[in-house]
Amino acid sequence: MDAAWFQTNVEERMQQLLSDYRHRASRIASSSETLVTSIATLVEGGKRLRALLAWWGWQGAGGAADDPRIIDAGVALELFQAAALIHDDILDRSDTRRGQSSVHKGFEHLHDSNRWVQDGAHFGVSAGILAGDLALGLSEEVFSTTADATAFAAPARDAFHAMRFEVMTGQYLDILAEANIPDDPSVALEQARTVLQYKSAHYSAVWPFELGGILAGADETTLRSYRDFSLPLGMAFQLGDDILGVFGDPERTGKPAGDDLLEGKRTELIAHALTALDRDDAEALNTFLMHPSTSAASVSQIQTLLESSGARATVEAEIERLGNQTRTALDHLGVVPHVKAGLEQLVSGLIGRQN
Repeated sequence: MDAAWFQTNVEERMQQLLSDYRHRASRIASSSETLVTSIATLVEGGKRLRALLAWWGWQGAGGAADDPRIIDAGVALELFQAAALIHDDILDRSDTRRGQSSVHKGFEHLHDSNRWVQDGAHFGVSAGILAGDLALGLSEEVFSTTADATAFAAPARDAFHAMRFEVMTGQYLDILAEANIPDDPSVALEQARTVLQYKSAHYSAVWPFELGGILAGADETTLRSYRDFSLPLGMAFQLGDDILGVFGDPERTGKPAGDDLLEGKRTELIAHALTALDRDDAEALNTFLMHPSTSAASVSQIQTLLESSGARATVEAEIERLGNQTRTALDHLGVVPHVKAGLEQLVSGLIGRQN
């Protein structure tokens, strides 16, 4: 059984569960099926990073690769990811996800195409919030049932709840950074690193890997070694995402060119640029991030500023450093050879990716 086998099983199990939920919704009202369908459509794509990390963490602690409990745990993490993406697109005012309409924009289009009354944009955001809430609730439901089927339900639930709390707190700090901009670039850099760690890196890598281990009974020494590996991996993964959000090819990312700039994201990339730029260029960058539609600068001009300031090179060097740290920790990870080989393949696919 390889990663592709696991990904397929997670996909099939998740769609089976969502089909059941859709049927339950139809018994309330046929029109409510769309709420579940929006989630089912969103989760058809993706890397299954979190589910895979849980699977490897489970096996690293002695769990059987084909145990249905870890497949369900993977489903729970993918539903959690779906909730985060739906809400994130609303917070970021992002119209697209994976080359298609984001969930809330899809509901807006549904409203407008049916010529329903009142405001379509408000309907879309409202329905998107509910879809994200539903995905989050379903994630908790699936994970709780899975944890209860192991001997480690209490610590597994504690870890899952910690993950959820950190993501919500990190999301708030993310939007706060866009609204309350510090005068000191070093403070902005510290804020960006905090958001990077708690909104993204922990829930993308640290918690999924650890949850798999906890469900299989990993001790604290094993979990510490898991964190030594997964934290730099998660940080490198998100920094790579930040680079793609500014410089990525839309054909590969499924997002418009410079999407993070248009959304006013205050990432480490931006913080490094503001530290290096002179006053006029820093002001131009800040003005664009706050008011992209009325700024005199274009996306390509801002991209050039981020290049010439050395910010892109700084972030890419940090990704390389974190990648090396990840590989060193992996070398020292006390897991069986096939788990180590699977993690090596996963790391190679994540660091330096193009989508």
